[in-house]
Amino acid sequence: MDNYIVSARKYRPATFNSVVGQRSLTTTLKNAIASGKLAHAYLFCGPRGVGKTTCARIFAKTINCLSPATDGEACNQCESCVAFNEQRSFNIHELDAASNNSVDDIRSLIEQVRIPPQIGKYKVYIIDEVHMLSQAAFNAFLKTLEEPPHHAIFVLATTEKHKILPTILSRCQIYDFSRITIKDTVEHLQYVASQENVTTEPEALNVLAQKADGGMRDALSIFDQVVSFTGGNVTYKAVIENLNVLDYEYYFRLTDCILANNVPEGLLILNEILSKGFDGNNIITGIASHFRDLLLCKDPKTAELFEVGASIRERYIETAKKCSNEFLYKAIDTVNESDLNYRLSRNKRLLSDLTIIKLCQLSSPQAGLEDQKKKQVIDPIFSKQEVKQAPISNPQPAQAPSPGGRPPVAAKTSSASPPSAINTTSQPKPSMPGGLGVSISAFGQKKEQVEEKATVDTVVLNERFSPLQLINEWKAYAEGLVEEHHLKNTMLNCLPNLIENTLFEVVVNNPVQEQRLMEYTMDILTRLRAQLRNTNLRMQIRISEDNEKKLAFTPSEKFNLMIEENESLRKLKDEFGLELS
Repeated sequence: MDNYIVSARKYRPATFNSVVGQRSLTTTLKNAIASGKLAHAYLFCGPRGVGKTTCARIFAKTINCLSPATDGEACNQCESCVAFNEQRSFNIHELDAASNNSVDDIRSLIEQVRIPPQIGKYKVYIIDEVHMLSQAAFNAFLKTLEEPPHHAIFVLATTEKHKILPTILSRCQIYDFSRITIKDTVEHLQYVASQENVTTEPEALNVLAQKADGGMRDALSIFDQVVSFTGGNVTYKAVIENLNVLDYEYYFRLTDCILANNVPEGLLILNEILSKGFDGNNIITGIASHFRDLLLCKDPKTAELFEVGASIRERYIETAKKCSNEFLYKAIDTVNESDLNYRLSRNKRLLSDLTIIKLCQLSSPQAGLEDQKKKQVIDPIFSKQEVKQAPISNPQPAQAPSPGGRPPVAAKTSSASPPSAINTTSQPKPSMPGGLGVSISAFGQKKEQVEEKATVDTVVLNERFSPLQLINEWKAYAEGLVEEHHLKNTMLNCLPNLIENTLFEVVVNNPVQEQRLMEYTMDILTRLRAQLRNTNLRMQIRISEDNEKKLAFTPSEKFNLMIEENESLRKLKDEFGLELS
């Protein structure tokens, strides 16, 4: 127990070849050492646990090796390498800038730089977390970093490159370390497991690699934790239980419910997941990633981007065959919208339930009909082809216009009174070719077309309709209002009441609602006349008498209204001699 060393330290790379996932950077450093083209300052930047400090130590050991190998690696046998491996080398100095970030610390470092090495050629100064240096410390370090002694080499390491001064960046060779891929992480974990005599499952190691998020140190730390939990038998179920990771099985069950439009079962699965302690936002983001993975598995080429075990990938491919591309696009868009709204939502459980309900309705037949309605192209009532084909002697009534279409000319009368007569004398002037004149024959053809069109436009619609039809068309118009929220709420709360055959009344609650309806009277009547096929339809608006009496605008009116509900307020006012301001 006393000699136990965690895997992150025990299996820390000692050579460039053993560094995982940074092949291009290690090759560049080896070639620079072999050719003798060493810079005086390097900057290693990248995420945590990807090998920045490790590569700096290997680099420092290799350039001081007295008998390097042919492949550019250190021999690990000479006096310099042995001293480094035993952590007693005086040629390598490490400074933690997180705790030594003052000007005095940098001045002390500068004093040490002047002393040449006793063994080897170079003295290497590794400054970890260099972005933590203060502004004054950076400025004190500039001159030495730009023109150090020939035997001094600086290696700066940081996870936050953007916090370093540009004057420091311009004096360094910058090496950007990338996150370690899931494949490389799994292979290294398998190597460590074989050395430690630990049995593992590929799916379990894959979950560990995904949890590490590209950091090898994190992956090895999690590996040690799981090994302690399982006693040396790392299985998929043990990993998801110990790390509190949501099992793939839940996502597949949810997908089956969504494809079957089974809303109750989907809500039960969601409740089961929440009861295990998972956060709703994690569930939503997990579903989004699940559908994204299904979309990748639709094509064998993109399926390679999905880095999981072979058995799980095959299951994803089989499930992806059941889902259409259009369904996956809509599902991802729906879940992504819920993810954006989750933080702002007050009732987060309701948002999670609503997301499952929306997903279950994506593949239903009703959803397809709604999409067709949304994509319906709105045509004008009288197209040019219909006018040319209409018979002149016996014109038929015009077809009912589509929602939002242009109403007939007869419907453009005032809302105060019904149109008593239709103006048939207005005719469009014949166009003049070229803007100069028109021939007699051309005028005759234009005249026939104008008379033909006028005959069609003079159709008067006077069909009877029920109060329920009026209310339904009234609501349909209101639901179509996207930007006018006030008018929409007014129309949904104040429904029309049919008084006569062609006259209906709308009772509103206040003058603001009355004014809003008055502004849109012509648009509303135009829509209702077209849908109900009655050009004599009229509308009148009045304010409710109860609300009209109770309206209070001034402080005195409001106080009197309060007195009517509570007489004690009057006694309070009289007793203390209060006055309204």
